[in-house]
Amino acid sequence: MENYGYTKSENNQNQQQNQGTNIPYRSEKKIPAALLGILVGWLALNKFYLGYTKEGIIQIILNVITFGAASIIPFIEGILYLFMSDKQFDDTYVYGKKSWL
Repeated sequence: MENYGYTKSENNQNQQQNQGTNIPYRSEKKIPAALLGILVGWLALNKFYLGYTKEGIIQIILNVITFGAASIIPFIEGILYLFMSDKQFDDTYVYGKKSWL
């Protein structure tokens, strides 16, 4: 799967450059993914935004089968995204490709 502009080597170079300038690490995908999960999780937009197409389709099917009860999963994921550090979020969901909670 694509990393959508994120690569390990770019990340390491940015960290080395930021060490001398005290610029905090910022994730470009954390806040949008969290808001999508909380607000429109029943459409699985947070999964599609992070590049997890297969998991997004599974989430939509689960929502249809359970009459929307499975939409609690992306809601909880969105809250977890918000409470993670930016670095931990990127390492887990952008680079590590962990698809579910």
